[in-house]
Amino acid sequence: MTETTRSPHLPLDTTEGANAVQLDAYRRLGGPGRVAVVFRLNALVREMAMAGIRSRHPEYDDAQVWIALQRLMFGDALVRSAFPDGELVDP
Repeated sequence: MTETTRSPHLPLDTTEGANAVQLDAYRRLGGPGRVAVVFRLNALVREMAMAGIRSRHPEYDDAQVWIALQRLMFGDALVRSAFPDGELVDP
C-alpha cells in the first residue's frame, strides 16, 4: 500500500498484517478487556508525562508535578478554576 492509498486508521509505524493481528487480539479481549487496556494505557501515558515533568523540573515536589500534569491535560482555565489558590507551575 502506498502512502497516498494508506488507510487513515492504520498507524504509521505498523504494517497491515501486524495491525490485523492486533485488532483481532483486541476483539478477542471483549469489552471489559478492552476497557482494561484503555485504563492501563491511560495510566502509562500519565506516568510518562509526569516523568517528563520531573526531568524538566527536578525541583518540583509531588504536588507541583500533579499541577503541571493537570495544566497539560486540561489547560490553564480549568486548572485555575479547580485550584484557585494554587501556583500554576510550568509543565
